[in-house]
Amino acid sequence: MKSGFVSLVGRPNVGKSTLLNNILGYKIAITSNVAGTTRNVIQGIYNDEDSQIIFIDTPGIHKPKNKLGTYLNRKAYTMADDVDIILFLVDAKSGFGKGDKFILERIKEMNKTVFLVLNKVDQVRKDELFGIIDKYKDLYDFDEIIPLSALNGDNVGELITTLKKYLNSDVKYYEDDTITNVSRNFIIAEMVREKVLRLTKEEVPHTVTCLTEEYEEEDNIINVGVLIIVDRENLKKILIGKQGKMIKEIGQEARIDIENFLGKKVYLTTYVKVINNWRDREKYLKEFGLNELEFWLK
Repeated sequence: MKSGFVSLVGRPNVGKSTLLNNILGYKIAITSNVAGTTRNVIQGIYNDEDSQIIFIDTPGIHKPKNKLGTYLNRKAYTMADDVDIILFLVDAKSGFGKGDKFILERIKEMNKTVFLVLNKVDQVRKDELFGIIDKYKDLYDFDEIIPLSALNGDNVGELITTLKKYLNSDVKYYEDDTITNVSRNFIIAEMVREKVLRLTKEEVPHTVTCLTEEYEEEDNIINVGVLIIVDRENLKKILIGKQGKMIKEIGQEARIDIENFLGKKVYLTTYVKVINNWRDREKYLKEFGLNELEFWLK
């Protein structure tokens, strides 16, 4: 049995959470087209007959615009420092940008084993791929370069096989049936936040966070209450929608994911609350667990 810690690092929206979900075969990290969807550091535990790999999905590294952004960058950097292998994810289609360059310069200072993971290769012509790989080889002496599609699962198996060659520890950190260290309530709240991001698109981006405030199991159903927090009154109106249409749609779509996750029928209630400028207020960042490296919610 070989084991090790692997950090997924990259700019926002390059597919880190999608890759983690694909590797595990479970949805533990939410995804959307909104940059910066991941806020908390999430551990996903991959187990097979001869290895245990603890993947750490970090927030996308970006130029911070508020205290929340500063904390997210700090989380990403700190967790990358404490792992055995760094997976540096880039978007093969969009190319190497300023954000990627910024992250790579930081990675160079860490003295770690680094894999370059070229994601979204399903959107690139095969005759272009070799040229793209050659360009990245000139940027840094990566230990491995793995092209794949996190969404389709193409070449993800090759990534796992290659990672195993670099594992050095023989410590088993988690039991075989453990797939994540984040709490049930955290995952439920994130599933609601995912639907908010997807359905409202650019209207309610980083100003929203969600907390699971009620979880009660009965014989045939689970009652769940999730609080949706925004920082302006007009965003609350957007979330509720005309005659409550938007909040109803968010609840309906989130309930399907939550039922699949829990394996039981769910009665979901969602509430919307306005807390002005919560992203810049230390009190609320601490209350919501967003200013610490502690990443499981009770």
